[in-house]
Amino acid sequence: MLDIDKVSTVYLACGVTDLRKSIEGLISEVETQLKLDPFEKALFVFCNRQMNRIKILHFDEGFWLYY
Repeated sequence: MLDIDKVSTVYLACGVTDLRKSIEGLISEVETQLKLDPFEKALFVFCNRQMNRIKILHFDEGFWLYY
């Protein structure tokens, strides 16, 4: 469960992300496109082409994916 007190930063990925990607695919996006550490105490927010859905990647003793 998301504990907002453990989150220091929220990153919004600009542009379109294929939301069919799983945790591993989004980790790859964070590393290659955003050039950030996916293990950081942050939320990584991605949206689809229609901009009506989001996925949030979060690390807290393991990766969590919120849709």
